[in-house]
Amino acid sequence: MQTITLFNLSVWQFIWIIIAAFVVGFSKTGISGFTMLVIPIIANVFGGKESTGVLLPMLLIGDIFAVCYYNRHADWNNIRKPLPWALVGLVLGSFVGNYINDKQFKILIAISVLTCLGILLYTEKKGDKFKVPKGAWFYILTGIASGFTSMIGNAAGPVLSIYLLAMGFKKNEFLGTYSWFFLIINLTKVPLQIFFWNNISLERIILACVMIPAITLGALLGIATIKKFNEKVFRTIIIVMTAIVAIRLFI
Repeated sequence: MQTITLFNLSVWQFIWIIIAAFVVGFSKTGISGFTMLVIPIIANVFGGKESTGVLLPMLLIGDIFAVCYYNRHADWNNIRKPLPWALVGLVLGSFVGNYINDKQFKILIAISVLTCLGILLYTEKKGDKFKVPKGAWFYILTGIASGFTSMIGNAAGPVLSIYLLAMGFKKNEFLGTYSWFFLIINLTKVPLQIFFWNNISLERIILACVMIPAITLGALLGIATIKKFNEKVFRTIIIVMTAIVAIRLFI
């Protein structure tokens, strides 16, 4: 198999990374659940824990695209509430990640996703009768779970999705708030993964930069696609993607 010398990857591995980069761009500006689909792709190329260091720089590039387009729709009140607790979750995840294997990574994430899916399905069933929790526990739990699952698997999207959908966010407000939250979280993860996990190198940063054209194409398609969905379809897609994520993580 021909190898791309700079990154020591086979041609097929490089193609899969291009696909992953495209999906990252699409998910950041379009349907957020699609981010989860690239996790097994990158994990198959680099391995579980190492894959988080490969994916993070690409996610950051996607976050920048999303923030540039949706920044005016962000609800900073609902970013500030869970954010300090998300930082707690990041630190917790950085320590736990040093003591668990790849299979345990997936099981922990899957349990978190399934719990959140149950909450989301309940809120959908209740409809207008659902009362958003007012207690601090709701955003504290969301923050810790988001930070923890983001750190150990870049898989916090479904967790924050449940929080924002439960708050009744419409499409643009959802994407604006979601984008800023994860830009901040992913920037915070960089020093943790460099100094605690040692899995972000200059080579991986260069690889992410090489993927900018693929991420850009995905981001443009995501912007064009999301405009075609109404609110009901948008919420349904988020729920379905969350369910797929949970099932996939157990396999």
